[in-house]
Amino acid sequence: MKLVVLDGASLNPGDLDWSPLATLGQWHCHEHTTPEQVVERAQGAEVLFTNKVVLDRATLAALPSLKYIGVLATGVNVVDLAAAAERGILVTNAPAYGPESVAQMAIAHLLHHSSAVAEHHQAVAEGQWCRATQFCFWNRPLMALAGKRFGVMGFGAIGQAAARMARGFNMEVLVHTRTPIAELPQGYRWVDQATLFSEADVVSLHCPQTEANTGFVDAALLATMKPSALLINTARGGLVNEADLADALNRGVIAGAGLDVLSTEPPSPDNPLLSAKHCVITPHNAWATREARQNLLDIVVANLHAYLAGDPVNRVN
Repeated sequence: MKLVVLDGASLNPGDLDWSPLATLGQWHCHEHTTPEQVVERAQGAEVLFTNKVVLDRATLAALPSLKYIGVLATGVNVVDLAAAAERGILVTNAPAYGPESVAQMAIAHLLHHSSAVAEHHQAVAEGQWCRATQFCFWNRPLMALAGKRFGVMGFGAIGQAAARMARGFNMEVLVHTRTPIAELPQGYRWVDQATLFSEADVVSLHCPQTEANTGFVDAALLATMKPSALLINTARGGLVNEADLADALNRGVIAGAGLDVLSTEPPSPDNPLLSAKHCVITPHNAWATREARQNLLDIVVANLHAYLAGDPVNRVN
């Protein structure tokens, strides 16, 4: 059995062990694969792993030996699931491998905005504290989280983890999901989308991207937020109209944004958010703690073993 990994470097840059997969057959692991290299590298493979390399209908048609695709992520938009099903190719993903890690990044962006740790460290390094006339200083307003409202858009494993962390700061949690939730723990409240955006001091996006909600965070919705509010996105960049968000930040419609995802990754140098005011961007690495990546790899291995045993799990097509 030939097994091929098309883009293994993101999951495993060298600190994890591929051997649970590599010992199952003829193993080929590529750090990166361009679209032009996919068919050549995957030719003859029965098992193919991809993280972000696209496997469209034409590509799948050129791989007659392929029986199984393991997506090294939760999102499966890189695979044409219908075309795979038509060809009898089973596709699996790795759900919920690191919700706490992604939620941790959302809270890191919240703390960066509220406490300005990095900014004040830089000010100290530049000598501003040495020149201060009193024992302390701050170069922008600091915000206490206790009593503030943390809005969670989407309440899956990651949204729930972020909400628990926010409650640890004694924040009230506002929750919006497509289906209302009648019973929530103390300190939580289900609200409609309009209420969440207008009442929350922090809006944190944790929903999947669909055709219906692509770009839904636009100028009109941002205008309903508090001028002091923060927008956090650790979900999918395409949920946000980036030009509208950049304009809102530059005009002070909202106070700031903390983003771990953009609509195109890596971003184009002319993406307006790269130069927007009070916009902090991390390079889509919320998921990438070693612990989360190891858990992801463990799920990928278990998925393949279940498939080989004739009892597939985490099937998405």
